[in-house]
Amino acid sequence: MAKGAERIICAVDVKDQKSGADLVVALGGSVGTIKLGKEFFVAEGPQGVRKVAGGRPLFLDLKFHDIPNTVAGAVRSALHLHPAMMTIHASGGAAMMRAAVDAAHGEADEAPWILAVTVLTSMGDDDLGAVGQATPATDQVLRLAHLAQKSGCSGVICAPSEVATLRRECGVDFKLVTPGVRPVGSATGDQKRVMTPKEAIDAGADLLVIGRPITQAPDPAAAAREIAAEIA
Repeated sequence: MAKGAERIICAVDVKDQKSGADLVVALGGSVGTIKLGKEFFVAEGPQGVRKVAGGRPLFLDLKFHDIPNTVAGAVRSALHLHPAMMTIHASGGAAMMRAAVDAAHGEADEAPWILAVTVLTSMGDDDLGAVGQATPATDQVLRLAHLAQKSGCSGVICAPSEVATLRRECGVDFKLVTPGVRPVGSATGDQKRVMTPKEAIDAGADLLVIGRPITQAPDPAAAAREIAAEIA
């Protein structure tokens, strides 16, 4: 694996096994982790996840958000897929996050990271205000990150623009995983709080979630290798 590639999580946002499996094969060793999320999971289920991941490090991005007992059960049910990382919503509260962490550590030989989603990178200050959170996005992210850390989560999902603040506030061991990363010249799409890969790594991000700039490139592996070289 090329230097820098281990820090790239490729978001394989497809709807079917064949497309996903073909993309993972095409990527080869150009990325460190494969992310599969709701769209794929609802379409293809656990068997599809197994087929596409094929033993590669798996980020199972289902963003659980429910009462604590239900989330704990969902985490336990997902452990047989051997994910390296899983997501929950920090806004579910401390009891829910602790339940998820306890479920992950109580059942797995090697517990996956439980990563708490703070504020979705598609949301800005106006969006937060519209749902009754009348606070700057950065303040809400910091509040939820502190809560996630106290609840035992391995780290958080956050926008690149929040990485430096969270690294300073939460310390070096708290994992910061960031979507909203766009190489220079790439379209931002539905992301509102973005940075380039190098900017995000320099700010203190541990891992980068990158989808369309890789998966929609004419040569996905080459696109990933270019990003890896930038952040190496």
